[in-house]
Amino acid sequence: MPLVDFSIEELRAYKPSLTRREDFLKFWDENKKQAEEQPLNCNERRIGYFSSRVEVFKVVYDGFLDKSPIVGYFIKKSGTENKSPTIVFFHGYGGSKGTISDYLGWIMLGFSVFAIDVRGQSGESPDYAKYSSGSIIGNMTKGILSKETYYYRYVYMDSYRAINYVLTREDVDESRIGVAGVSQGGGLSIATAALHRKVSLSLPSVPYLCNFERAINVASVGPYLEILNYIKVHPEQEKTVMETLSYFDNMNLAPEVKVPILISVGLIDTICPPSTIFATYQYIGSKEKKLEVYPGMGHEEPNIHIEKKMEAAVKYLNLK
Repeated sequence: MPLVDFSIEELRAYKPSLTRREDFLKFWDENKKQAEEQPLNCNERRIGYFSSRVEVFKVVYDGFLDKSPIVGYFIKKSGTENKSPTIVFFHGYGGSKGTISDYLGWIMLGFSVFAIDVRGQSGESPDYAKYSSGSIIGNMTKGILSKETYYYRYVYMDSYRAINYVLTREDVDESRIGVAGVSQGGGLSIATAALHRKVSLSLPSVPYLCNFERAINVASVGPYLEILNYIKVHPEQEKTVMETLSYFDNMNLAPEVKVPILISVGLIDTICPPSTIFATYQYIGSKEKKLEVYPGMGHEEPNIHIEKKMEAAVKYLNLK
C-alpha cells in the first residue's frame, strides 16, 4: 500500500496540541446566541415526486446574519404520523444536496432526512456575505484574515440553524436528531455536533476541516491547497491566517462533541490526510466513539461504511 502519511502505528499515536485561543469557547457561545436570536423565516412547500411513498418539501430559511437563503429538501415516508428520528445531511466541498434518490435508503429504514445546500457552492444556496479581503479561487480563503468575517463562520452557523429548522417540525422527534456527511459534510457533522446540544448522533465520513496546521502541509490535492496558495502569495499574513483557522478547526471543536460518533478514514486519502482525522478523533469528547479505518481507501465512502452508518443510526436513534 502506498504511504501518503504516517504509518498506521504513528497515526494511532498522533495527538498534536490543540491550537485553541483563549476566547475560543466564548467566540462560539456568542455565535450560537446570535444564531438563536435571529429568526429563521422558514418557507416550505411540498413538491412532486414520482413515488407516492415519500413526501418531499423544499425548504428555505435565512442563513446566518446576512440572510442568504439556505435551500434544502426535507424528505419523509408518506403517511408517517409519529414523530420520526431525523438525519441532517451536509454535502462535500463544491457539491450540493443532490437528488431525492440519494436518501431513499434512509427513508426506507424509517428516518426522515433534511439535506441542505451549503452557501455559495454548486447547489441553490447563494452567498450574500461580504468579504473585506481578496481570496484564492474557491471558498477556503474568503474573509480569512478575521474569525468574524471568515466564510466558515457563516457555514457552521447555517448548519447549526439547519438543526433549528428541523426542531420546528411537529413530525420530528427532537430527542433523535443525527448529522451526517462526507468530506466537508463530515467536517460540518463534527462541528454541528460540537455546537448544537440537540444533536444526538454524528456520522462524519472522511471529514474535512480538521487539524489545519498539518493538513495544508500534507494534502497533495484538493481545497486545503487553496490556503497554502494564499500563504504563498501573502507570506506575511501566515500567522493571521492560522489564527483564524484555529477557530474553525474540528480538532479544536472535538472536545465539545459529547454524543455517539462514528468516523471513517482512508489510509491513502490525499485530500483529507489520515493524520488530520486521527488527530481530531483523539480529542472527541464522547464516551461512545469509533473510528473505522480503511486501508487502501482514498477520499471516498464505500457502501460497506454506509451500512455501518445506518446500523449506528438505528442503534443510537432507537429505531426498531
